[in-house]
Amino acid sequence: MSEAPEPGTAAYPSSEPALLELEDVGKSYGNVHALRGVTLDVRAGEVTCVLGDNGAGKSTLIKVVAGLHDHTDGVMRVEGTERRFSSPRQAQEAGIATVYQDLALAPLMSVWRNFFLGNEITRGPLRTLDIGAMKRIAGDELAKMGIEIPDLDRPVGSLSGGQRQVVAIARAVYFGAKVLILDEPTAALGVKQSGVVLKYILKARDAGLGVIFITHNPHHAFLVGNHFVVLKLGRVVLDRHRDEITLAELTREMAGGEELETLSHELERSGVAAPEA
Repeated sequence: MSEAPEPGTAAYPSSEPALLELEDVGKSYGNVHALRGVTLDVRAGEVTCVLGDNGAGKSTLIKVVAGLHDHTDGVMRVEGTERRFSSPRQAQEAGIATVYQDLALAPLMSVWRNFFLGNEITRGPLRTLDIGAMKRIAGDELAKMGIEIPDLDRPVGSLSGGQRQVVAIARAVYFGAKVLILDEPTAALGVKQSGVVLKYILKARDAGLGVIFITHNPHHAFLVGNHFVVLKLGRVVLDRHRDEITLAELTREMAGGEELETLSHELERSGVAAPEA
């Protein structure tokens, strides 16, 4: 029996064709250029981490890939075929699922109802809800992700933040996602619940999905990532695979890189001393 891949190790060979390719993709809103010349590959069994400060273009990138906005420049390919999406439904049908920060869950509805929200299973000529089948499938799919929820009738809002993330991830996997976009999934979570989510990101990777992990946190990214892309003002300023970068280098780039060094030199020249340790 083969062992599970370690964090940061691709579960599938990197020679596989990309599930999603962006080539010089740009997005403009009138005279405002939110994205410029973004090139990105997302492969099966890999976690691609997209990092950047506020206003870097991460949200616009998500909207383009998820079908909310059409790109104005460049080419987007899904499994080798050039695509343009006019709606999120088209992106979902192409195998691209997005889990946003708000999770698109109804907090007062049960776990199983949220799992099948908008995709309910019905039976008979009156198309009544097949509650038994939906509960069974939801329980099985969550168990595959390694999470046990004994009472699937409990409101999803009563689950922990990490558990709600896992419900959203398991739902996307069940409904045929090949590319899974996670929008800042650990941003509002504590250390323990962030660890839960990172663990299930690796499970999604090991299931053969191509995962796009949007985050501000280089430490979280480095725990699970195979490929790291840093955006700044809509442009890619860093694109490295795991064996080409260290956590310190990734953190430095997120902190400002050369700009931070320039500021430090300017402060020294102006006679402002750094605080003593």
